[in-house]
Amino acid sequence: MTSEKKEVYLTSAGLEELKEELDILRKEKRPAIINAVKEARALGDLSENADYHAAREEQGMIEGRIQDLEYLIDNAIIIKEEVSSDKVKIGSNVKIKYIEDSSVEEYKIVGSMEADPFENKISNESPIAKAIIGKKKGATVSVESPNGKYDIEIIEIK
Repeated sequence: MTSEKKEVYLTSAGLEELKEELDILRKEKRPAIINAVKEARALGDLSENADYHAAREEQGMIEGRIQDLEYLIDNAIIIKEEVSSDKVKIGSNVKIKYIEDSSVEEYKIVGSMEADPFENKISNESPIAKAIIGKKKGATVSVESPNGKYDIEIIEIK
């Protein structure tokens, strides 16, 4: 059985955040939860020991998150944040105009792990990013989204 590895696109800052979280989990949270499990186990009957079961559940969540972070870090592909390019790519800041209502938005295209719509960071897997990656300034493209098809124009690429 071969498991296919999924590439994870991250900025260097995003990778550092994951490494910091992993470090905290390994050095602080893991030892603390191991201690909590030991203390709860010492209280006696495990079948009715809510503290023990809660500590074991939290331990499982911490270990799962450690595994997730290790996978993400091991499979990270760092997005090169080059200053200028004539084509949209991961790491680009792109200003687009929605043809239907002439509204203008600016997005940064990032890997799915760093996507944050509140900061206008969209995933490279989003419908807009899929439509504009590889396109040049001035291009008008159709975006296939779950809400239907619409057209946008690339106004600026930074």
